[in-house]
Amino acid sequence: MILLDTNAVVWLHRGHQRGRRLEAHAGQLYVSPVSLLEMQFLVEVGRIRLRAGSAVRDLASDDRWVVDNPSSVDWFEYALDVPWTRDPFDRLLVAHATLRGWRLATGDSDLLARLGPGGSVEL
Repeated sequence: MILLDTNAVVWLHRGHQRGRRLEAHAGQLYVSPVSLLEMQFLVEVGRIRLRAGSAVRDLASDDRWVVDNPSSVDWFEYALDVPWTRDPFDRLLVAHATLRGWRLATGDSDLLARLGPGGSVEL
């Protein structure tokens, strides 16, 4: 199973070439509620744009992935053990993937280095 980081969701949504590697993993892709919240922030401040007519809420029902909803108590407990990043979204995404035992699909070089090939999918 693969948890998509926020950029991976955006790349797949927009049809970007960096997301194409994930197409082979249909049925194994998951999105964190944290990514949906981060995307909403990024849309609000103008850092990303979704396809015309799309809203962040629409991404929750995309057929290419499932939004996973782990127990917040367990999830946040795992996040306590991720002291190496000060980005709250990254911290929660790493905790989510670790809690589930999934790899995190990301293009973030820091996350890739910390998680290694066993814990990540490089985009």
